[in-house]
Amino acid sequence: MQGSIADLPLHGKKLFFASDFHLGAPSFEASKIREQRIIQWLDYIAEEAAAIFLVGDIFDFWFEYREVVPKGYLSFLSKLSQLRNRGIPILFFTGNHDLWMKEYFTQELGIPVYHSPLEILIEGKKILVGHGDGLGPGDKTYKLLKKVFTNSLAKWLFHWIHPDLGIGLAKAWSKNSRINHSTKDEQRFLGADEWLWSYCKSLEESAPHDYYIFGHRHLPLQLPVGKQGTYYNLGEWVNQNTYLEFDGKEARLLEFTNTPFPAGKDYSSSSQGK
Repeated sequence: MQGSIADLPLHGKKLFFASDFHLGAPSFEASKIREQRIIQWLDYIAEEAAAIFLVGDIFDFWFEYREVVPKGYLSFLSKLSQLRNRGIPILFFTGNHDLWMKEYFTQELGIPVYHSPLEILIEGKKILVGHGDGLGPGDKTYKLLKKVFTNSLAKWLFHWIHPDLGIGLAKAWSKNSRINHSTKDEQRFLGADEWLWSYCKSLEESAPHDYYIFGHRHLPLQLPVGKQGTYYNLGEWVNQNTYLEFDGKEARLLEFTNTPFPAGKDYSSSSQGK
């Protein structure tokens, strides 16, 4: 856990959470369409937003060299800059695809970057939020890879590879990821084997929370944890366009649609493994 925020004021507004945009995948053309849809969503929520949480794998790949960052995403980055200029806080969490993010967002956009789950207190509600990769039982192969990818020597060695080659290699690697080969109905609810749900239930025994909010799973979920807690998974935006809003009293899992006009509608409970 990376720390906590004592109390984030809402002032009658809402918190919004979304993850797994995977900008850059599976193709330039598909990513540009998704980028515009995400910008429409950000415009849609802006007036009501007390803060926006971007909860990992926003990019399908990101690596910051000393003087170079991946090209593209200009419309998305410009929109984030506009929102920050309006005084809307944005909190960015790294995921397994953009874990090599450093200080660029903080220096250029005024957006803090978190590399592990963060605990926040909102109007008496205790919330744990993070991407979720590497948490819970199982997934030993990825946990080993993450140790390699986050190793300071590995990062130092990679930064000596010319960006054209390094970023090209990384994009080729990412083409094998789940999101590049999934469909909206492919991700199935695993019941008791949902590893992030297991993590939440285990943590609840020693450190109860009202809400656990994670991404990574690519499956929108709303599941009970203990007597009063709830685990939400935010889904993804390649196929689902799902997000969470919290008004200080109630959390709602929603699906964004931009036709015939931008709107957020309740995500069907029949799709949540319940």
